[in-house]
Amino acid sequence: MDMAHGPDHLDLSTLPEASRADAWRTGLAELGLSAASGDNAALTGVLGVRKLASGMRLGRLTGPAQEIHASPPRSRPAPLLAILTLRSRGVLSSEGHVQYFAQNDLAVFDQGTEWFLRWTGDARAILLEFPHESVSTRLGRHRPGRPLVLGSSVAADMARSMLSVLGAQFDTLTQQDLAASEGTLLDAICSAIVRETDCDDGSMTPVQVAHFRRVAAAIDTRLAMPDLSLADVSAMAGLSPRYVQRLFELHGDSFTRYIRQKRLLRSRADLLDISQNAVSIAQIAHRWGFASASHFSRSFRDAFGISPREMREDNRHAPLPYAFRGNPGEVSHPDRANRTRQPAREPADLVGGLPGPALGNDNSADFVLPARADTVHWGHFSRSIPPVLYVPSGSVVRVETLTQHGGDDYARFIEGDPGAESVFRWTRDAKAVDRRGAGPMDASIFGRGAGEGFGVHICTGPIHVNGAEPGDILEVEIIEIAPRPSGNPLFKGKAFGSNASAWWGYQYNDPLQGTSPHETVTIFEVDLERPDEARALYQYDWTPQTDPFGIEHRTMDYPGLPVDHGSVEHRQTLPGIVVPARPHFGFVGVAPREANIVDSIPPGYFGGNVDNWRAGPGSRIYLPVAVEGALLSIGDGHFSQGDGEINGTGLEMSLTGTVRLRLHKAGTDMPAQVRGLSAPIIETSDEWVIQSFSFENHLRDLGRSAQTDVYTRSSVDHALRNAFRQGRRFLMDVYDLTEDDAHALLSVAADFSVTQVADGNFGVHVTIRRSLFSPSETSGTP
Repeated sequence: MDMAHGPDHLDLSTLPEASRADAWRTGLAELGLSAASGDNAALTGVLGVRKLASGMRLGRLTGPAQEIHASPPRSRPAPLLAILTLRSRGVLSSEGHVQYFAQNDLAVFDQGTEWFLRWTGDARAILLEFPHESVSTRLGRHRPGRPLVLGSSVAADMARSMLSVLGAQFDTLTQQDLAASEGTLLDAICSAIVRETDCDDGSMTPVQVAHFRRVAAAIDTRLAMPDLSLADVSAMAGLSPRYVQRLFELHGDSFTRYIRQKRLLRSRADLLDISQNAVSIAQIAHRWGFASASHFSRSFRDAFGISPREMREDNRHAPLPYAFRGNPGEVSHPDRANRTRQPAREPADLVGGLPGPALGNDNSADFVLPARADTVHWGHFSRSIPPVLYVPSGSVVRVETLTQHGGDDYARFIEGDPGAESVFRWTRDAKAVDRRGAGPMDASIFGRGAGEGFGVHICTGPIHVNGAEPGDILEVEIIEIAPRPSGNPLFKGKAFGSNASAWWGYQYNDPLQGTSPHETVTIFEVDLERPDEARALYQYDWTPQTDPFGIEHRTMDYPGLPVDHGSVEHRQTLPGIVVPARPHFGFVGVAPREANIVDSIPPGYFGGNVDNWRAGPGSRIYLPVAVEGALLSIGDGHFSQGDGEINGTGLEMSLTGTVRLRLHKAGTDMPAQVRGLSAPIIETSDEWVIQSFSFENHLRDLGRSAQTDVYTRSSVDHALRNAFRQGRRFLMDVYDLTEDDAHALLSVAADFSVTQVADGNFGVHVTIRRSLFSPSETSGTP
């Protein structure tokens, strides 16, 4: 398996019944295991395997009661296998020696011996295979000769806990996660084995084991010292140098070899850590006590079979995991800083002759806000962006928006449309809208482009609402939404949308057997004579694209990339399928106060990238105001989207909307439904939609690294919990229900739904029918 991808994944329920037994045997063989002869129990089951950079293999198995055996080892000496049974119980046997195990027991096996394990009921287990060379120096003479069920020592408990966490996070683990945990996990398991294994003469006594742990702890605190000596460590441990040397001999190791291996493991973890890409290899070597970078490189290659530079490059070109979409901070990378930064023309040079923000010229709108290079901000929003329009409360504004997916088919989305051309213009000399994302302008993290794609949406605005102050509520009434017609004469009377099945989608690391993770783009067409339906036009697989600055993008890692259609193959898709319209703006948000520049992807209390299709024509969106003027931005037009936004995007389309902006001032006259509002609420003619997220205010709650951590710490469970709490608060505050009454009504008459799992800060909303209440039950509700 390629380390750049997610786990090798086998789900028997997706395979024809006749091929399931063979597939299961093949999957078990990845971990050096085989099914019992004639055992056809595994007609259902799920098995995932991940290969770590060190050669270790991590697996997660779920299946019915069954028996497994050790296969003949793939290598000599044989590896060691650890199995943590999270569910089930059973028996394991080797050479007539029988042991029983229960749920949460951790057993270790020498793959060079004959043994079998039988689960007596439905099983769920985490498996970890260690290459011989990674455990030999740690175990010395303590390698178990027969299967061993570990007891309740601190080391064994630590290993069980770590394996449980790795199993729970299995589908989203990155090489960075694995590299950071494998050394500690290996130490914990080996320490537990040493403590519990009986050995022949020459092995450590329990007192010596304790002393060796003290020595190891002393080494861990001083690894950065290049001249760390046996005498230094002995003094820190309070033991004599001769005795410490003897401990290493009993351990089957030497002081020099042990400390070098520790340093190499720490260095490798840093090389695989994406956030450490700005640190040179020489700096990492010196950080972990290597006095010479060349000596470090030789030792690294000897230990891992690959040079530090090759490992870093392999990892750098890997598709980014979902969990690393956010901005890790402004870091300086001297080798890559300014590599993609080009002189950009002023927006004024690009929009000459185009209509600007203006008063409405008919009765349908008080103001018109066109989309062009100087009225949009791309991939970020901020309290510091100067407003492009000032309006009083009650104003009706017609707002043009552009989809960030216009580059998926330039001829249909952009060509012949002066406003779109002014925004997307990108030549080898300049980019019209340079910043695309909340990352550094010098592209010093990944070198993808200014802003690094830490945020992707083209947002029109901001609009300053006169008199808006923190504590107020801004109501955005969606009056009308219409597709933006193609400006290309070849496609007159048509509008186009795109759906990207992307690397950040929920589906990406869960392909069917026989396929690997990949990205696709599906282009849809809307005949404007029938604007309520869309049909798929064609589909293509993403191939590496080179942008006008000469940077190759192996994945959809930077917004607005112009796709070279000579490099992709179009194919027919979704024949006969008609997608009904659910027009809405995925992004409707006011500026938050907590950070100056904010990634446009994760939504929050301020609204933003909420992606709830119920916020369509006829709805009202209520947003808490956090800064003076509110600073409203609108974008991310969707012709349609389903709950979940499962592949990462909706049917993305440039839309024009007509909205009415009303300001509700803080105080006793504020309508009941928005008093105390701390998250967006959507009101339709029939329903209240209380929107919630994993973190209502991730910018505040997650600290300095919030815009990165929100991607790794969000969960649907957190979002559901917050939606329940917001729904309960709403019913108690607006309809004066008691706590127990609110609980009952939420359970029997409200619907909780997953809004999206694509935006970092996962969304869950609760829908409550307004018909449940008579109009007189609350004051102030429309």
